[in-house]
Amino acid sequence: MHQFVWQKSSFSGEEANCIEVASVDGCVCLRESDDPTQIVTTTPAKLAAWLHGAKAGEFDHFLEA
Repeated sequence: MHQFVWQKSSFSGEEANCIEVASVDGCVCLRESDDPTQIVTTTPAKLAAWLHGAKAGEFDHFLEA
């Protein structure tokens, strides 16, 4: 079994809005701290592409209420 070392963003709140990230065997794993049983796995290249798009504002429309 792999040992996951989860890292939480400094922007996360103490009780909510927490996404955690871990790196295992060359993959990037993401989970919501409120439900840590659900893990999404991707590659560093795919996560980098997504982060680039997020920084460019491509997903801002999801934040509108």
